[in-house]
Amino acid sequence: MARGRVVVEVEVRPTEDPEKVKAAILNIIDPDEIRWEELGNTKILIAEARSLRGLTKLHRLLRQQRILDAARAVLRKSITGNSIVLHLHKQALTQGKISLVSGDHESPLGAVRVTIEHPEIRAVIDWLAPATAMGRPLWERDMPE
Repeated sequence: MARGRVVVEVEVRPTEDPEKVKAAILNIIDPDEIRWEELGNTKILIAEARSLRGLTKLHRLLRQQRILDAARAVLRKSITGNSIVLHLHKQALTQGKISLVSGDHESPLGAVRVTIEHPEIRAVIDWLAPATAMGRPLWERDMPE
């Protein structure tokens, strides 16, 4: 049984097309569930994967874009207990690109919040973003169970 969990949350502003925001999120996660929540006038899209398998698209994009070192540094700084919280630039995601940001202030329409939970969170980092030398991964780990 999988022990990991991934939750992606993003605010959908009134000027945005909810389907385009959903498509952007699907560039990085294969969710088991997608739901919409409303907080007053604010719409929130929540995509959840009940295992790390939901992150295979993010895993691939980090390699395609050659941003493993930057991603590894951010992931390591973002550890809290058995979880990591990442913030991604929403507009970049609509183009299928990963752009790591430190919060909403760096993404004009709000950042995409990615929470990864796993009892062996450092193994998750080693799988998602291994250390590199001269731009090449020093290792490739299997996805933690």
